[in-house]
Amino acid sequence: MKIFSSIKRGLILSLLVCAPFPHAVAASNYPAPTYLLKIDGHIYRERNASLRRAPASLTKMMTALVVMERCDLDDVVTVSRAASRETGSRIGLRAGQRFRVRDLLAATLIASANDACRALADHACGNQKKFVLQMNARARALGLEDTRFSNACGHDSAGLYSSAHDLARLAEAGMRVPSFARLVAKQSMHISTIDGRRSFYFRNKNRLIGRYPGAVGVKTGTTPNAGQCLVAIAEREERKVLLVIMHSPNRWKAAPALLDAAFAAGSPPRETKRAETTQTRSPDEAPPEGTVVPDQEQTGVR
Repeated sequence: MKIFSSIKRGLILSLLVCAPFPHAVAASNYPAPTYLLKIDGHIYRERNASLRRAPASLTKMMTALVVMERCDLDDVVTVSRAASRETGSRIGLRAGQRFRVRDLLAATLIASANDACRALADHACGNQKKFVLQMNARARALGLEDTRFSNACGHDSAGLYSSAHDLARLAEAGMRVPSFARLVAKQSMHISTIDGRRSFYFRNKNRLIGRYPGAVGVKTGTTPNAGQCLVAIAEREERKVLLVIMHSPNRWKAAPALLDAAFAAGSPPRETKRAETTQTRSPDEAPPEGTVVPDQEQTGVR
């Protein structure tokens, strides 16, 4: 019975992670999704995990890490005009408004707000171009060989890419920072301007938080080129599972199934050979089909 149960679980996971779609693009032209599953720091399962792909707002993990390492959480940030004009997922900041760094970090990691993210980048280094240099320097220091950043928020760009392996390492680095770990585990947050004249309330775009048992983070991302992306961490008793999903047709079905499989599994092998991947990707890669949840990042962001 255990054999049949394992076979059944494997078939379900294959269908969820690589779910077919009914129209628009032939399956043969659709790039296969990417995922990486780690149990207590060791690779349990992976597919295309070394492939360079658009990371969307998973980029904000690096933005937050760099800001936390360069700025005091109580520093005051004045929202730049460029930040107020950011597109896509945002909370509606206005140029000249003033916030604590800690509050804009909350908006960046919990609400995936591009305006808050850009305001932090401009504050930390003067402008986004200089900030991106620091992001790439930090990526090199972490040994992220398949990662390059071109903007702070994760907008689709030919110069922005990462891999599941690199994103897992980045998430692990972020979670070692207590303030980072606390923020990504929150279900919701309320922040205000320094003068108290305007306040903002937002919920975590990671739908696993507060719903999937043991979920403690980390970040979602969605753009037309990246598709639906997710980095998730769940902890139960003595086991910690880390999951990276990129370009998934439906991350909210795939993620619980993959996490369930990891928690149900025996001890993972200490070493796993990386699966062979192809490092090429069509520049006009089709956006994912399937259901797009209404509370995720806005698509069409360039």
